[in-house]
Amino acid sequence: MTRKNIDNERAFTGLEAAIVLIAFVVVAAVFSYVVLGAGFFTTQKSQETVYSATKQATSSFEVIGSVYGIALETNAKNLSHVKFTIGNTAGGTAVDMTKVVVEYTDEKQRWYGDEYGTPKDGITEDWLKTNTTPMWGILDRVNADTDDLLEPGEQYILGIKLPNTTTPSTTFTLTLQPASGAAYPIVRRVPAGIDIVNILGT
Repeated sequence: MTRKNIDNERAFTGLEAAIVLIAFVVVAAVFSYVVLGAGFFTTQKSQETVYSATKQATSSFEVIGSVYGIALETNAKNLSHVKFTIGNTAGGTAVDMTKVVVEYTDEKQRWYGDEYGTPKDGITEDWLKTNTTPMWGILDRVNADTDDLLEPGEQYILGIKLPNTTTPSTTFTLTLQPASGAAYPIVRRVPAGIDIVNILGT
C-alpha cells in the first residue's frame, strides 16, 4: 500500500469518527430535551395538584361546638331537625352559602340535590318543627353581616330538617357541599332515648 492510500484511509477513518461523534451529540441533545420536557411537565402537573388541593382545603368549613338534635317531644319516635354552628377552617376562604348543597344519608334513604337544594330564605325553628319538607337554612348569624357569604371570623347557625327515619340509635350523615372545595361530612348517631334537645355523638 502506498503512502498516499494510507493517508486517505486515515482521513476517511477520522471523518467517520467525527460523523459518529456528531450523531451521538445530536441524539444526546434530543434525549436531554425530551427528559427535561417531561420533567417540566411533571413539575407543572404537581404544582397544579398542590394548588388545587390547597384551594379545596381552604374553601371548606368546620362545625364549631356540638350538633344538636331537636325532637318535638320527649321519647319521640324520631328527631325533627338538627342545628349546629359552622365557620371557616383556619386560613380558609369565604364560602357562598347560597351555592351549598346539603345531602342526607342513612341506612334506609338518601336526600340530596333538589330535595334539599340551596338554603331556604327566612327559615326558622318553628318552620322546621311544623313542616316535613326536606329543607335547610341559616337560623342565625354570629359576628357576621347580613349577606350569605360565610367569611373568616363569621359563624352561621344552620338548621336542617331530618326525615322520620332518624329513629333511636340510627347513624346518619349530613354532607355540606360548597360550590368550590371539599365536601364536609357530619356523621352523627341518634341517642337510644330521645329528649327534646339532644347532643348528638358519633
